[in-house]
Amino acid sequence: MAGVVSIPAHRSFVGVLARVLLARHGGDPAALARVTVLLPTRRSARALREELLRCNGGPLLLPRIRLLGDLDEDDMPGADDEDAAGAERAGAPPAIAPLERRLLLAEMARAARPRISGGQALAHAAALAGLLDEMQGARVEFAALDTLVQGEHAEHWQRTLEFLRIVTEQWPLVLAERGLADPAARRVSMLERLAEAWRSAPPDTPVIAAGSTGSAPATADLLAVAAQLPKGVVVLPGLDRALDDESWEALAETHPQFGLKMLLDRFGMDRRRVGAWPETAAESDGAEDAGEAAPMARAALIREAMRPGATAEAWQGLDALDPRAVEGLEIASCPDEQAEADTIALAMRRALETPGRSAALVTADRRLARRVRAALGRWGLEIDDSAGRPLAETAPGAFMRLIVDALANDLAPIPLLAMLKHPLARGREDRFGFLRRVRALERRCLRGPRPGPGFAGLRKAVAALENPPEGLAEWLGRLAAEAAPLACLLARETVSLAETVAAHRAFAEWLSAGDSGEPAAWKGEAGRLCRDAFDDFARAAGETRTLIAGRDYAAYADNAMAGARLRPQRDGHPRLFIWGALEARLQRADTTILGGLNEGSWPRETEGGPWLSRPMRRALGLPAPERAVGLAAHDFAQLAQAPRVLMTRAEKAEGAPTVQARWLTRLDAVLSGAELSADKGARWAAWRRALDAPAGPPRPVGPPAPRPPLAARPRKLSVTRIEAWMRDPYEIYARHILELRALDPIDADAAQAEYGTAVHEALARFVREYPDSLPADALELLLEAGEAQLAETGAPEGLRAFWRPRFARVAAWFLEVERERRAAGYAPNAEIEGSYRFDAPGGTFALTARADRIDRGPDGQCEIIDYKTGAPPSGKEVLAGYAPQLPLEGAILKQGGFRGIPAAPLAALSYWQLTGRDPAGRITTPKDKSAEALAAEALEGLRALVALYDDPETPYPARPAPRHAPKYSDYEHLARVGEWSAAGGDNP
Repeated sequence: MAGVVSIPAHRSFVGVLARVLLARHGGDPAALARVTVLLPTRRSARALREELLRCNGGPLLLPRIRLLGDLDEDDMPGADDEDAAGAERAGAPPAIAPLERRLLLAEMARAARPRISGGQALAHAAALAGLLDEMQGARVEFAALDTLVQGEHAEHWQRTLEFLRIVTEQWPLVLAERGLADPAARRVSMLERLAEAWRSAPPDTPVIAAGSTGSAPATADLLAVAAQLPKGVVVLPGLDRALDDESWEALAETHPQFGLKMLLDRFGMDRRRVGAWPETAAESDGAEDAGEAAPMARAALIREAMRPGATAEAWQGLDALDPRAVEGLEIASCPDEQAEADTIALAMRRALETPGRSAALVTADRRLARRVRAALGRWGLEIDDSAGRPLAETAPGAFMRLIVDALANDLAPIPLLAMLKHPLARGREDRFGFLRRVRALERRCLRGPRPGPGFAGLRKAVAALENPPEGLAEWLGRLAAEAAPLACLLARETVSLAETVAAHRAFAEWLSAGDSGEPAAWKGEAGRLCRDAFDDFARAAGETRTLIAGRDYAAYADNAMAGARLRPQRDGHPRLFIWGALEARLQRADTTILGGLNEGSWPRETEGGPWLSRPMRRALGLPAPERAVGLAAHDFAQLAQAPRVLMTRAEKAEGAPTVQARWLTRLDAVLSGAELSADKGARWAAWRRALDAPAGPPRPVGPPAPRPPLAARPRKLSVTRIEAWMRDPYEIYARHILELRALDPIDADAAQAEYGTAVHEALARFVREYPDSLPADALELLLEAGEAQLAETGAPEGLRAFWRPRFARVAAWFLEVERERRAAGYAPNAEIEGSYRFDAPGGTFALTARADRIDRGPDGQCEIIDYKTGAPPSGKEVLAGYAPQLPLEGAILKQGGFRGIPAAPLAALSYWQLTGRDPAGRITTPKDKSAEALAAEALEGLRALVALYDDPETPYPARPAPRHAPKYSDYEHLARVGEWSAAGGDNP
C-alpha cells in the first residue's frame, strides 16, 4: 500500500495538504478539478478551500471536496448518469429526521413503560437513538443481542434486554413502514456502496482521503480501498513512526496512536511503510523546513508523556530529551474558571500584537468558551465559536421556553414577568406601552403574596384594587384570550402534540408582534433558526401523531430545540478562533491554546450508556468506552506539538477542587524526570492581576453622612421610627427625606412578619369585641379570629397548617392571663392611636403612636403592653434608649395623647412575648427604673434628638453605633454598609 502517507503532527495538516495538491495538480487549471478529496468534517473542508485560494494567490478550479460522514447519492460513481443515479437511489432510502426518530422512540418507550413521564420517555429515546447509531456504526447486528445468554447476566440486565426489543424487533418495522433508514445505517450503506463501486471500477482520477483515523469500520474499509486505487492516497494525521516497536505493540485504547494502529492493522500494513508528506521541496514551505530540531524535540516529549504503561521503564532515559522540547510551551494552572478565561483572553490579545499572527482556543468546555468571549469584550474583540450557541440560549429560543414556563405554572409571578419582560414581548402594541402595562401589573398585583392561579386569579387581583390603572383589566383580558388555547392544552391530561405546537407558535407570534403586526420572534438569524426548528417540530409531531400529557409539553419543546445551534457567520475577528477538538484536528493557528484540561472536561468521563454493561459490549464487539479517551488523547497530542502552545486549567470549578487532565500529570512527570521546566505562565498571572489593579493605592470609602436642609427634615415620626432614628439615622434620611420605600418582593412568601401581624390583629379584634367579660367559648372564638387573620396573609395552606398549632398555644396562654387580669380589675383597650406635639428649634415636632394595648388597673394607673411574636428588646437596650417605643408611648399617655384615654399615671411597661412554644408566652418588664422615669427620660431624649437634627450641619450617618445597629434594614445596600465597614471606615 504505497498510497498511505502521514503528515507530522507539528505541521499544519490543511496547509501541507493544500500545498501538495497545488504542487502536483496545480499546473493544469483543469487537473485540480478532477481530484476528489475526502475529509472528515465540514470545518476542515472549508479550511482546505480557503487555504487553496490563499496558497494559489487567486481564484482557481477547486477539487471535489466530499465529507466522509455525509456522503450522498451524488457522490456515488455514475451519479451523473440519470439512469444509474436512479438505480442507486432506489436502494438507499432517505434518513429519518432526528426529531421524528426521537418522538417515535419516545412513544415506543412509553408504551413499554407506561409510568414514565414525557421527559423520561425522551431521555430513553435519546439513549436508544445513541445505541442504534453506535451498533449500526460498528456494524453489529441487533440479533446479536439475543446471543447474550439468559442467566449469564443479572436480572436487571435481563429486564434491560427485554426493553431493548424496541430496537431489535419494533423499530425496523417502523422504519420499513415509513420507507426510511437510520442516519448511521444510511451512512454505513453509502460508505460500503462507494467502497464496492471503487473495487468494481477504480476511478482513473486522483482520490485523496485525508485526516481520518478510521474509527468507524465502514470508514476504515473505504480508506483501505482508497489506498489501493491506482491514483489513491490516504493521508493519516500525525502517525508516530518513531515510537519503539515494544510500545507500539502494547498500545491501549486510551493511547493517541491506538486508532491509527487499528487502521493500519486493518490495512495489513506496517507503519514503517507509511510515507511522509511533504516529500519534495516543491510541496513544502521553506519556513517549516528551516528548523526541524525543535519540533522533533517536542514530538519526543509528547511521545514520552503518552508512553504506554507497559514500557514505562523507558522513562529512565529521560535525561536524553532535548531541552528545545519546551520552547514555546507554557502550562498555566489558574485559581478558578474566570482566571483561566482571563488568561486565555490575554494570550489571544497578545497574539494580535504581531501582525498576521493568529490564535485559537481549543476546548471541550463550552462554559469556558463563553467566558473567553466575554473577557475579550474588554478590548472590543468579537470571536467566533465554532460550536455556535444552542437555540435555547438565544433570545427567540428563551422566549419560546418562557411562554411555556409561564402558562404551565399557572402564571406564577416570576415566570409570568420573565415572559412579559422578555425583549421580544410586545402584545401587538408599542414596546414601551406594553412595558408600562407590565410594570403596573407587577407593582399593583404581583408584589407581595401570590394572587390566585391563572388569568382568573390575576383578574380577581386587578378587580380588588382600589384605584386600578386605566386599561389594565382590558389589557389583561386580551392577553388571557390570546393565551387561552395554549393554556387549555397544557392543562389537559391528553393532547395532540401537533395541536399544542401550533398553539404555542400562534401565541408566540401574537405576543412578539408589535404594532406593525410582524412577529419579532422570527427576525434575524436566531429568529429564522427558531422558526425553522419549530417548523421541523410541527412537521415531526404531525407525522408521528404523538399524544402527550399537557404537563410534558415543556420537555418536548426543549427537546425540539436541543439539536439546533446558531452557527457563527464569520463576523468575528479574522485571526481569533474558538474550536472544538474535532474542528481543530486538521487546522493550525500560530498560537494554540488548549483550555479546560481537567478530568471530566478534557478528556470527558467515559460512559458506556445506560443499556449495556462492559461484558455485554465486549460480547457484542462494540468498542470500549475508553476508545473515546484515545481519540481525545490523539487530539491533545496533535495540538501539543504546535510551535506555540499554552495549556490551561482551573484549579477550582464552581468552588470545588478539580483534577488536572491525566496528560498534564504525565507531562509533569516526564519534565520532572528530564529536569526540564515548561513556562508556568507567571507572566499571564501578573498581567491578569494588573488588568484589574487600581490606578493608585486603595482609598477606603467612608460611611455616608448626608446633610439635607432643615426644610427637608421630617417634622413628624412614629415611636417605631424614633427607634430607627436612634439605631440608623440614615434610614430616616432615605425613608422620610428621599421618600424611598422598599418594594414588596415578587411572589413573596408569608413569613414571620405576616404571622406576627395576624396574631396582633386577632388579639386586638378579640379584645375589642369582648372588653368586659370573656365568653364561655372564648378559646373557640379566638381561634376563629386567628384563622381569619391567617387566611388574610395569603400564605399557602401548608404554611398556615404550621402556624395554627403555634397560635392555638398562644391563644390558650393569652386567655389564661386575660382571665387573671380581668379578675384583678384590669380594663383593656386595644390598638389605640395617639400623638404628642412639642416645640423644637426647627418648629413643631409631632410624635405619633399606635399602642397594641393599654390596660387601666383598679387603682387608675395604666400599663402599656406590646405584643411580640419575636424577641423583645433587652432591658439594657431600653435603659440605653435604643428601644424607646414603650417609654415614648408612656410619655404620650402621661400627656393625655391617646384617643379616648385621659392622662393617667404610668404603672408599667410590659412586653408579652408570644412564642407559641413551651412556654407559649412570657411577660417581661424593664428593671432598675420605673415606667414613669423611663417615660420622662425618653421624652427628654427625644427633645434633645430633635434639637440636634434641627441643626442643618448635623448629618444622618449610617449606623453610628454598630453594636446597636438594626438587625435588618431595607436601606443597608443604599448606604453601602458592606463596602465601608469592610474597609474599616469609621462613623462620624
